[in-house]
Amino acid sequence: MKRKNLLLSTVCLFITVGFSNTILMKCKSETRQQSITVTSTAFAESGMIPSKYTCDGVNVSPPLSWSKGSDSTKSYVLICDDPDAPAKTWLHWVLYNIPLSTTSLPENVPATETVLSTALNGTNDFKTLGYGGPCPPGGTHRYFFKIFALDCLLNLKAGATADTVTGLMKDHVLASGILIGKYQRK
Repeated sequence: MKRKNLLLSTVCLFITVGFSNTILMKCKSETRQQSITVTSTAFAESGMIPSKYTCDGVNVSPPLSWSKGSDSTKSYVLICDDPDAPAKTWLHWVLYNIPLSTTSLPENVPATETVLSTALNGTNDFKTLGYGGPCPPGGTHRYFFKIFALDCLLNLKAGATADTVTGLMKDHVLASGILIGKYQRK
């Protein structure tokens, strides 16, 4: 009888642990962010950014494309920064409230307050609106072009900083992706 009860207890424990792990795994998978693929026709992943898109060239934004976010996506945010800058991560571009229907940006996005009907340019660390290309003081730096799919539009005016944008979007990111480019001045 004791052996039968021990066997029954072991089976119940196995079922309970197995079931609770299934629930735990289900919850984790529901909260996991989707991945967005970000590409450019100007440079490959971890490739060198052509000087045209830098302070050594015309300093225009490169063309970018990304895969669509989930069905709950309401807008996209683009943030480009240089984590290799000497004093701090240097912000090169922040663009938010990119329309849901947009999954690419052409070369040379205007540095105006509003682009693509609803997208707003933020202020970069050069203290200007829009894109400011790579201009490293020395060595090869990496530039992270990050796309975020949000479940909302951000209630901000043009000119917001990346800190303000990332603070507001923190609990609204559904998916994200990164394209890394490199640049070294000649």
